[in-house]
Amino acid sequence: MRRRPNYLAGAASLAWLFIVGLPLYVMLAATVQSRSDYSKGGPLSWPEGFTLDNFTSAFDEGFGEYYLNTVIVTVAVVGIVLLLVPPLAYAIVRSRSKVTSLVFRLFLLGLAIPAQAVIVPMFYLISEAGLYDNLIGVILPTAAFCLPVSALVLSGAMRDISPELFEAMAMDGATPRRMFFQLVLPLSRGGLSTIVVFSALQAWNGFLFPLVLTQSDSTKVITLGLYNFQTEHGINIPGLLAAVVLSMVPVLLVYLFARRALVQGLMGVGGK
Repeated sequence: MRRRPNYLAGAASLAWLFIVGLPLYVMLAATVQSRSDYSKGGPLSWPEGFTLDNFTSAFDEGFGEYYLNTVIVTVAVVGIVLLLVPPLAYAIVRSRSKVTSLVFRLFLLGLAIPAQAVIVPMFYLISEAGLYDNLIGVILPTAAFCLPVSALVLSGAMRDISPELFEAMAMDGATPRRMFFQLVLPLSRGGLSTIVVFSALQAWNGFLFPLVLTQSDSTKVITLGLYNFQTEHGINIPGLLAAVVLSMVPVLLVYLFARRALVQGLMGVGGK
């Protein structure tokens, strides 16, 4: 039997496409207009003349340095997560110790603590440690708040590994260290990719910690650098939106290439 077309679903899809596409059009159209043309035509006008001056002026405002700082913070946070979480998740899955179980519960407790609730003591600790207005002072708390979710996701991925595989390697005389590197890590690639994407997005889009724990222009990240387009005389909207587009490119690429691993990993199947 031929299926009847669902006109209601089609109309709803077109309406949703319009709702999503209109802000994207406004943002992209503004980035290729001059400030005067944008003010004269409005946000919904079609660009009369195309220009890339908004993108070049963004780097003239120091956006390149903010971009580099954000990359440094993101790479460092991902490195810390990859260094600490896999051994922790492996110990959680394979160990029957009460200490390991207690540590895992403490990590899960971190899921219930928002960053806003601890930002004042965090500011005091970072200041006392001499890390205020330093990228390290942003990297450490950002990585700390990525650890609970990352440990939960990766331990779920490691639990999907068949116990028979561990028994077979144990019968061959494999040590726990060898099992970790030759069995667990290769079979947990989905979970590892998930925590990499998650921690990278958290670090790239971070705002609260850089806002409170940094001050000078040399330590600003992208989320704070967007403030530079707001002056006492007004807001350079085309320049601001051009900077927003530049900041979205890495996040968009990560989402396009790793969305399946991220979604499946957070659903508890470890990205398989």
